[in-house]
Parts: sequence; structure tokens; C-alpha cells
Amino acid sequence: MYSLTGVIQHYAWGGRDFLPELLEVPNISDRPFAEYWLGVHPGGPARVSLDHGAHTGLPDLIRSDARRYLGDKTFEGFGAWPFLLKLLDVKGMLSIQVHPTLEEARKGFAAENAAGIPMDAPHRNYKDPNHKPEVMVALSDFWLLHGFNPSIREVLEKVPELSILLSVLDVNGLEGLYRHVMEMPPDEVDRMLGPLGERILPEYRAGRLDKSGSDFWAARVLDEAGGELRGMDRGIFSIYFFNVVQLKPGQAVFQGAGVPHAYLEGLNVELMSNSDNVLRAGLTPKHIDIPELMRHTLFEPVDPVVMEGDAVVGQPSSLRRYPCPVPDFTIDRLELPNGSTFKYISAGPEIWIVISGMVRWSGLRSLETVKGQAVYVVPGEEVTLSAELGALLFRAFVP
Repeated sequence: MYSLTGVIQHYAWGGRDFLPELLEVPNISDRPFAEYWLGVHPGGPARVSLDHGAHTGLPDLIRSDARRYLGDKTFEGFGAWPFLLKLLDVKGMLSIQVHPTLEEARKGFAAENAAGIPMDAPHRNYKDPNHKPEVMVALSDFWLLHGFNPSIREVLEKVPELSILLSVLDVNGLEGLYRHVMEMPPDEVDRMLGPLGERILPEYRAGRLDKSGSDFWAARVLDEAGGELRGMDRGIFSIYFFNVVQLKPGQAVFQGAGVPHAYLEGLNVELMSNSDNVLRAGLTPKHIDIPELMRHTLFEPVDPVVMEGDAVVGQPSSLRRYPCPVPDFTIDRLELPNGSTFKYISAGPEIWIVISGMVRWSGLRSLETVKGQAVYVVPGEEVTLSAELGALLFRAFVP
């Protein structure tokens, strides 16, 4: 077992309190603390604490003996570290996005390389040859957009400014509807969304809109843009087309390839494949490639599956597992009451993050962790966790 230190990402949409308090990092300059990364991604590789005060990068440690530090199954199945664990503080809305399948990510990455597109080019779509399925577990009330709303027709009927799109939906289906608004000229976007903004923005500013409705989030986009009703973000259409989902702490959602989604507000633990491949559809100043986005979007109604966490046979009832339909990762949530212990043998590489409490770790090495601290457990390690204070932890691992 090794203490692990991740990397903070200061994206503009991040909050300013949660991560600094959790990690005990002062935020004197009042910067946004958006994400905390724990993994080997080149955009923010974690560092490992060795003996006698020495440190090394987690990627360097793995390269020194990949089979030992990944375990046989992960080494033979992936040949590399397969997942990235994050903590997120979503204060401002993230971009509406879609992730490619593994096959399409490999094709897209190779094609952009062959075209000579630099890795850091702002118009590059594929930063690596990997897919990016992801699961998130809420740490607070959390709001997100997830998949096309099965009741999209009823939504369009209720929103007078958008009811003109009903004929497009009837004739061309979901894909035709989405293509229509994504390819709509900017002045036409303003003509359609301008009256919508004029109606909902005063309601939002007066506190009369509920977060469960699309009007609230659409109005927030406009409010954060200063109420400007020209050059409007076409991502507002997606807010009405997709499901608005609320999660309570401990609830989770998995988001696979092709499912359009966007985080709106809240705190979460997020686990994904080790990738940064994102195709964006709006609510962002970053590159949007409409043809590529359309090629990878799943144009099917989605009934969001909210996971509560499954009990695991032979494990304490305080451990809940969120199974994901990919071989790359799984995540557990573990509550340890004061004075309790949890014993197991690690089957593959694991990263634990402590959200609250104090935990002592016993094995070939011994550690003591408090909130905000992380631990990398080597495959085949016999581990005992002892809670000195009631603790909440998450474990990311290869299933």
C-alpha cells in the first residue's frame, strides 16, 4: 500500500470550497477547484509516496514492473492502467458531451494522427485511442442531463417557443430533430431562443423556477451570460431534449458511449476509463464538431437508471457496489463505523479515497489516512482497514 497524491484541475466551472477543505489546501487566491484526479493520465498523473520520504509518479512506478503493479489479469487484459478516479465540485454547468466507443476512438485517434493534427490542437477530437465510459456517485444533491427524454414530444408541446419543432420531430425523428437545431444558423437560433429567454429569465431571477424543470437550467445559462439574448448557446435546446436527473448522496448513474449528458450542479466521485475523448454539443467555448458528434450520438429515448448500490455477498452491509457494464472499472462505497474493521485481499490495482473520518491500514506496510487522502493498493495485498473515526471511503478497481 502506498499513499497517493492526486492533481487538482482549476477549470472555470469548479467551486471554491469543497476540494480545498477536503484536501486541506488553502485557496488564498480564490481559484476554482473543479476536479481532483487520481490515476496515470498524462494530464494529471498522481504521485506515490515511497519509503524514507521519496516520491515517484504512479506511471513511473508501474513502468518499473508493470505485471507486479497491475496484476496478471489487468496486465494481460489491458497492458496499462485502465481507469481514472476523480472528485468533482460542479458549480457551473459542464459542456454537453458524448463519448465514442472503443473501436471508434481507435479509428478517430489514428485518423487525426495520420492527418498530422497536433495533440494539443484545439480542434482535435481524439486525445487518445481509448473509450470513456464513466460512472458517478453523488456526494451531495446532484443534477445532470442524461440521454434523450422519452417524453420529448410532451416537452415541446408545453414550451410554446419550441413547439414549432414538433413537425421536425414527427417527420425526421430524434436524429433529424437534433441535427436540425445543431446545424441551425446562429440568427435563427436567436430568433427561436430569444423569446424563450425573455419569458424564463425574469422567472429565474425572481426565484420562481424549480431545478427539476428545464426552464431553470436554460435560464441559468442565460443569466450567467449576462442575460444577453444574441449569439445564444444552442446547447439550450439540449436542456429541453434530455432528461433532467436529480441524484441524492449515494446514488449513481453510469454513462456509456453515445449517451449525451452534462453535469449541472453538485459534488460527486467519478470513475472512468483512462481517456480524455470528448465530443461536445454546447454549453462550452471549446471546439464543437457537429458531423463527428452526430456520428457518435445514441438517438434513442433513455429512461435513466439510478443505482443505489448493490450489497455484495460475503461483504459487510455497509459496502455498496455500483456495477458497470465495462471491464475497465467498478466502484465501491464503504462506510466504516467508529471502531470497525474491513479485511480483504486485493485482486487487482486499486485506488481508495477517504471522504471523511480516519482510517488505519495494515498489511505489508502500514498507513494512516484522514479525509482527502488516497491510497494505492498493489494487487495481491492482504489489507485490514480500521476506522479510528467513522469513515466514508470509495474504492476504484478492475472488476
